[in-house]
Amino acid sequence: MHFQTELELLVKSSCSLIYVFTYEEERLECIVEDLALNDMSQAVYSWDFIQGFKVDNHIYKDTQKNPVQALDFIESFSTTSDSIFILKDFHLFFSDISVVRKIRNLSSKLDLCNHVIVISGTEPEVPNQLKHLMQFLSLPLPTKYEINLELNRLVQVLDNTIDIEVIEIIANICQGLSISQIRKIISKILVFSNNVNDLFLQKIIKEKQKQISQTSLLEVGYSEVSLDDIGGIENLKIWLNKRHNSFSDICTNYGLPYPKGLLLLGIQGTGKSISAKAIANFWNLVLLRLDIGRLFAGIVGQSEANTRYLIQIVEASAPCVLWIDEIDKAFSTSLTYGDSGTNNRVLATLLTWLAEKNSPVFVVATANNISALPSEITRKGRFDEIFFLDLPSTDERKKIFQVHLKKVRPATWHRYNIDYLAKYSKLFSGAEIQQVVIEAMYTGFNQQRDFTSLDLLNAIDSIIPLAFADSTHIKHLQDLASLGKFRPA
Repeated sequence: MHFQTELELLVKSSCSLIYVFTYEEERLECIVEDLALNDMSQAVYSWDFIQGFKVDNHIYKDTQKNPVQALDFIESFSTTSDSIFILKDFHLFFSDISVVRKIRNLSSKLDLCNHVIVISGTEPEVPNQLKHLMQFLSLPLPTKYEINLELNRLVQVLDNTIDIEVIEIIANICQGLSISQIRKIISKILVFSNNVNDLFLQKIIKEKQKQISQTSLLEVGYSEVSLDDIGGIENLKIWLNKRHNSFSDICTNYGLPYPKGLLLLGIQGTGKSISAKAIANFWNLVLLRLDIGRLFAGIVGQSEANTRYLIQIVEASAPCVLWIDEIDKAFSTSLTYGDSGTNNRVLATLLTWLAEKNSPVFVVATANNISALPSEITRKGRFDEIFFLDLPSTDERKKIFQVHLKKVRPATWHRYNIDYLAKYSKLFSGAEIQQVVIEAMYTGFNQQRDFTSLDLLNAIDSIIPLAFADSTHIKHLQDLASLGKFRPA
């Protein structure tokens, strides 16, 4: 149910205490005022710790810096009046026993009249004494429709002209941001430039990266890597190409559900991370990168709250690709955190979301060690498919050499003996082949000449591949893949 509809239903049903989890108290206040003005004709009284109660520019000073007095102010109202009281950041006073007791005493009176208290807070938990008295709501990030309305309002206020099609593109980029963040970004950019072009849109993306990075949970990635830049992985490319239009209205109207995601398992350096970037670019979707280690916090309950907030941001940014890098490092079965189950609760929240999400969020998780992952992650239903990225074959190594040589020598790459290099670099991963090219270039640069095939061969001799240094672990992964437990990429 839409937040505004649900809030209106609670108010009309005389629900006296409503707790709203949100970081956007100004937006919440606007929603409440619109409801009161358009549907219920109730007076709205807003309170914060510094100003006290404020109604029509009139401030009740006796309620300033006194939460108990604020509750007394509500209690003093006539039972025949219709009023909504917004208490901002009031959850900060729930540790005060006098405040909790006052709310419990007040609730019996509120049930007999048409008074509603809406408490806004940034903590998902309230004292047990109040849980049975309150209804809980979470204000989601603005929808695309709300963003469109705000963008049109900003354009009018700033006396600017932007085409409807461009506003639609900007709205897509701004999904996942709060209204206040959108105002700051658009106003900042329009101050410097009124010319709405590709550079303008790139500035919005960069500003969005800054805003989301402030959450310390996600990073907005901008990838120019294409699938053609990755040698091999032909099965994965075919799978992705078949689902190229999965997030379009045509696909939805056909009756197909959104794809859930992929788990890319494989040897280090075989292209798992670059594949995640290429998927976002291939499907023209925003790339969000999650560092799972940032979810965990020292305060009790904060890790779980971070996880819920992360999911809210990601779903508000949809359609998008969520890249979870090295998921095995965070949820390894061999690690003991001594965290009273925090790790398991965070994992459970993520797994439930992965299994039940209906939003157009495509999750790409990468892992190096399948044996370290809990079986709940790898079972069907969490991801659409698990692909195994093995060491490249001779033909794949040839394609990888071509990709890297074309980047650095686009006009002369065909002069190198790629066939022999591919055969000579047995057991080398894609990342190690890239390092071979870089090492050969340093040799040529140091001798003030262009690098040659011989320089590439010498570089191969100088590098010890991981497949040789960690042969036992890699052989174990290859044996599991050979049993058909994973799909070869």
